[in-house]
Amino acid sequence: MGIFEKFKSGFRKGSTVLQSAFSHFSVGGKISQEDLLEIEEAFYLCDFGPDTTEEVLQAINTAFRAEKELKGEEVVKIARVVLSRILEGSEGVLNHESTASPQIVCLVGVNGSGKTTTCAKLGHRLKESGSSVLIGACDTFRAAATEQLKDWGTRLNLEVISGHHGSDAAAVAFDAYSSALAKECTYLLLDTAGRLHVKENLMDELAKLKRVLQKREPEAPHQSWLVVDGSTGTNGLAQAKVFHQKFGLNGLVVTKLDGTSKGGALVSIYRELGIPIYYLGLGEQPNDLQAFSVEAYLDSLLPTSMVSTSA
Repeated sequence: MGIFEKFKSGFRKGSTVLQSAFSHFSVGGKISQEDLLEIEEAFYLCDFGPDTTEEVLQAINTAFRAEKELKGEEVVKIARVVLSRILEGSEGVLNHESTASPQIVCLVGVNGSGKTTTCAKLGHRLKESGSSVLIGACDTFRAAATEQLKDWGTRLNLEVISGHHGSDAAAVAFDAYSSALAKECTYLLLDTAGRLHVKENLMDELAKLKRVLQKREPEAPHQSWLVVDGSTGTNGLAQAKVFHQKFGLNGLVVTKLDGTSKGGALVSIYRELGIPIYYLGLGEQPNDLQAFSVEAYLDSLLPTSMVSTSA
């Protein structure tokens, strides 16, 4: 399956909702104000949120008043232009530009968001691109987390540094950094324990991990990414706000885009916080972690061919 097909499959649910709103328009067919209400509802159902939905509808209404009439395919193009503008600068690119080696990428998020599998897939992707990678298993609380990560490491030939169950996560991170530094690795990936974003004591543990790493590397972690389950919709925005406030995020990975996600939450999070989106998890296989692309995202969710070609 090609990259576009992976994107298309991942955002199938949202595309279906939008397709339903546009399905009765034929190419060249005119729309009415009543039709716009149906389009507005579709954008809300796809988790774009009130601000983005209002901006899209305002742009459509402005064009509607100016032209006195609009065709279905023109509405799709207007929506794409608005979303492209909102998502400008949202494509995160991971480059090892720092003189510090290794570059530390810390993955955080709530329970069940897919951090462990994302960590392994990211390690695989970086290794395939020619970088040397070491993984720190800092989720010492979930009983099977370390074993799961080690299994991935064996499967993908990635080295994993771990401690025993219940050990200090910050100490594991420190040991992993020391090992990565000695081995001159390009990247150190840290898989942290899932934690509810509303639990202060759990968030404080992340702050401790950062403080301990900064004793060796003042800029650590160089990358702090929230891993968010794409099927959670607007709840992902609430998670992102708290993690950003408590830990200082500079990246986002959206997982579990296997057809259950409606897709609009990506726009809501980026609009609210300006955090670039680095990768999307579009399946279960190691190669299913794909770099985020605005063009591929829009082509999957709002293809220009969405309006029917039938008379």
